Amino acid sequence: MKTLSENRCFGGVQGVYSHASAATGTDMTFGLFLPEAAEDQPVPVLWYLSGLTCTHENAMVKAGAQRWAAEAGIALVFPDTSPRGDDVANDAAFDLGQGAGFYVNATEAPWAPHFQMWDYVAEDLPRLLFSAFPLDDTAQAITGHSMGGHGALTLAMSFPGRFRSVSAFAPICNPTASDWGRKQFTAYLGTDEATWTPHDATLLMRRFGFDGPMLVDQGTADQFLDLLKPETLATAMAERRQGGTIRMQKGYDHSYFFVASFIEDHIAFHANALLR
Repeated sequence: MKTLSENRCFGGVQGVYSHASAATGTDMTFGLFLPEAAEDQPVPVLWYLSGLTCTHENAMVKAGAQRWAAEAGIALVFPDTSPRGDDVANDAAFDLGQGAGFYVNATEAPWAPHFQMWDYVAEDLPRLLFSAFPLDDTAQAITGHSMGGHGALTLAMSFPGRFRSVSAFAPICNPTASDWGRKQFTAYLGTDEATWTPHDATLLMRRFGFDGPMLVDQGTADQFLDLLKPETLATAMAERRQGGTIRMQKGYDHSYFFVASFIEDHIAFHANALLR
């Protein structure tokens, strides 16, 4: 692991690090904010998964999350959204290839050799983090924006007991029925739609649900609302009697101005679960 930068931030340290990933077969970069409390003991962890076109840097710089995480004594992890490099497959479209890993393990050419983002976020990066930093692996929560909201919800429902709480900002809720999903799943996973269902939050909600608190914020002026399909997740939650809250925030769009407006709420929500 290499330290790319470390900056004092709200009494803690905002670091950026790179490492050789066994999952992706590439060097990967991630951000990690450690609050001042980490100087004395392992601290709870909130994972933040970013959306299409993003790197580790977008939420780290734009969300304003460190202030609230520092007050709560919670670490923040900002993984990248895909493998990167000259020898990594890519596409001219913004919603496929580098910057658009969709948090799945690709099985199809040319993506399979490196696009193993499910294993990276679920196994590879946690293994490194919990061995190298003062983090409490028994107190984890997860959130994300857009494609990252999709990743947060699917990971939370796929690993019962790992995450104490889950939230999302404008998540892709039903990718198997959306152009933000069907295109990418066909490319990464092939045409057998049975391989897609483990990566659809609405379908996972119907089958498994989430044993913990859930919060979703969605802007009513989101320009991608028809692709995100929050109504499908809401219906699945109601059918399952799933506890949780979906808030339609009037006038907000899909940008990081929306995320920054409600990040304090989300960190307080997760702190309530992580510090209980």
